[in-house]
Amino acid sequence: MEQAVQQQILKAAEIVEDQVDAEIQRLETMDEDELEILRRKRLETMKKDQQLRQDWLAVGHGSYTELPDEKAFFNECKKSDSVVCHFYRDSAFRCKIVDKHLQILAPKHMETRFLKINVEKSPFLAERLKIVVIPTIALISGGQTKDYIVGFDELGGKDDFKTEMLEWRLGCARVIKYNGNLSEPPTAGSSKSKKSLLGPQKKKTIRGGMDDDSDSDLE
Repeated sequence: MEQAVQQQILKAAEIVEDQVDAEIQRLETMDEDELEILRRKRLETMKKDQQLRQDWLAVGHGSYTELPDEKAFFNECKKSDSVVCHFYRDSAFRCKIVDKHLQILAPKHMETRFLKINVEKSPFLAERLKIVVIPTIALISGGQTKDYIVGFDELGGKDDFKTEMLEWRLGCARVIKYNGNLSEPPTAGSSKSKKSLLGPQKKKTIRGGMDDDSDSDLE
């Protein structure tokens, strides 16, 4: 068995090596005009990426920002294609856990705006978006709320979930560019937990009277 695994690893290494050799050979056989065209294309791509990054920074991307009121929420959502907004309350311990993870993810995913807003200062917005359980993370794309993460059930159901789990969940909602495997959560344990995390909850309707004694109800 071990020998078979080693043979597979060697075979995979040989394939990668052949691909690298082929790319090197392709570059070596290119004439000066072709190399110049390739160089210009790469420079253009780098310039576009840099400009896009500057545009994101100009509207607050790269940081996790608290909004003062409901008006600011609507203004900020107009500026960015993808927004992650944490609805919190000071007295809810789990909101501090969410804060910790979003502070890590905000600079990592420059393509997305990361926000937080106090539900006690935004009652109209909380009612409009049917925010019932705290913490709730609203996932907004193209100016529309596409999904919600309510409490910690989809993150493993425990307070000590890893940042990678939340990152995976945001990737499933397409509000960040996720480079991992979306078909399976990164820290899934038993088959039972995998089933609950990967269940048919892509578009969640939040209803009043949700019974979750591990989180904080607004009422």
